Amino acid sequence: MKIIGNPVLVVVDIQGIGKGGGSDGIPKMGGGEQRLPRVINLVNTARKRGVPVIFIQEVHKPSMIDIGRELDGSEGPHCAENDPRTELAAGIDPQPEEFLIRKRRYSAFFGTELEIVLKAYKASTLLMVGGLTDVCIHYTAVDAHQHDYHLRVITDLVGGSSRRAHDAALEAIAYLQRDALVTEDAVLKYMESLPG
Repeated sequence: MKIIGNPVLVVVDIQGIGKGGGSDGIPKMGGGEQRLPRVINLVNTARKRGVPVIFIQEVHKPSMIDIGRELDGSEGPHCAENDPRTELAAGIDPQPEEFLIRKRRYSAFFGTELEIVLKAYKASTLLMVGGLTDVCIHYTAVDAHQHDYHLRVITDLVGGSSRRAHDAALEAIAYLQRDALVTEDAVLKYMESLPG
């Protein structure tokens, strides 16, 4: 696995697990509960090895006034403020010096401070985990690509709205950047090679 420049781990929309089952109104392929402890381990490894971690959380007003066209597709109302299912999953706990970026659209770049934070870290490569592969991971990856970042989507730590949609999104991301798809094991080996 090749990492170019400074990596940053971006944890996308891991919400609700352990707090009511995840966001209502969104189909999922399953497996989030099994991936969660592995994501937490990766976050802790990144912290120990000096790789910055950025957390992303989708949030909307209960009235859904800010949800835009998201309800035009397969998703129902979701990620309302003050709904426990909107909270970050149990064990996903940004530390005081880490950034938690709340978004109101699928891409973590759209209308947020993500670009400012990535520039502060002098980031070159984004390591991405979370969900949904075919929605927020895909759209954030596309915007990262168009902002000239290198992508590394950790394929066994993302989940889609269905297995078919997950696989199609990974194929589309690999089309953008030939080295974009990596595994958890490869990323852990890379991180363990870094000075503590």
